[in-house]
Amino acid sequence: MKLADALTSRPLVLDGGLSNQLEAAGHDLSDALWSARLLADRPEAIAAAHRAYYEAGADIATTASYQATFEGFAKHGIDAVSTAELLRLSVELARDAGADAGRDVWVAASAGPYGAMLADGSEYRGRYGLTVAELERFHRPRLEVLADAEPDVLALETVPDTDEARALLRAVRGLGVPAWLSYTVSGGYTRAGQPLAEAFALAADADEILAVGVNCCDPQDADAAVRLAARITGKPVVAYPNSGETWDAAARTWRGPAHFTAGRVAALRDAGARLIGGCCRVGPEAIARVAAELSGTARP
Repeated sequence: MKLADALTSRPLVLDGGLSNQLEAAGHDLSDALWSARLLADRPEAIAAAHRAYYEAGADIATTASYQATFEGFAKHGIDAVSTAELLRLSVELARDAGADAGRDVWVAASAGPYGAMLADGSEYRGRYGLTVAELERFHRPRLEVLADAEPDVLALETVPDTDEARALLRAVRGLGVPAWLSYTVSGGYTRAGQPLAEAFALAADADEILAVGVNCCDPQDADAAVRLAARITGKPVVAYPNSGETWDAAARTWRGPAHFTAGRVAALRDAGARLIGGCCRVGPEAIARVAAELSGTARP
């Protein structure tokens, strides 16, 4: 079943944070490539992380390509041909991990923002000093390779500002694979400070965009954003917030308390979310609770 068709029948469960699952398994993700390094070094670890989320009830696995870029790999001595192979591998690993799920599951090929490649926390600020055209040229080659690997959807995620959203909307044209556009937000604004109504409106008439929403944000910011995205775009909404902790880019660590709870799922669903899961620091146990809430099997 195509993902678009599945969305008309029920809300779908997204996975959680890939990096925290890999770290829980003992893998060091402290370098600039983050989880993408394991595509080359330990692909079996990525497959195991995907399986853990499928087993927890996730309907969709998001690939380990968030921080996988031609430029980022080149800095580590990996040439363009090998980078393209690793990008394709990211889709293959997620697809193969769901082969024994015994139900329909889907793969979202992750394309993180330009700032993710910089590995300095700028994906939470945006406004990199690049034009929309320059950002489009950065994103298009990677998206072409990911689309060629035939995922079910391209996850244009953790987008911090409307300039990058415009670039991504241009970059996915003609690829033949649907996409979702997901902003990282603070309150009612993008991380760069633009009103979310303006940001969501960019995708309202984009035929390539299957869903619009938010990720990598505080759970408390997701509720109002989901309602707004549904009203502005009329499209299905995607929502996968963080645990509630805050990333300290300088120290490369998470700080503050976690307050992601599966109890928020019903509110997100009722507000219009059709793709619901977690992002950083949300693991398989939390996703299992999300799945139980959405299926109506959660214990009171």
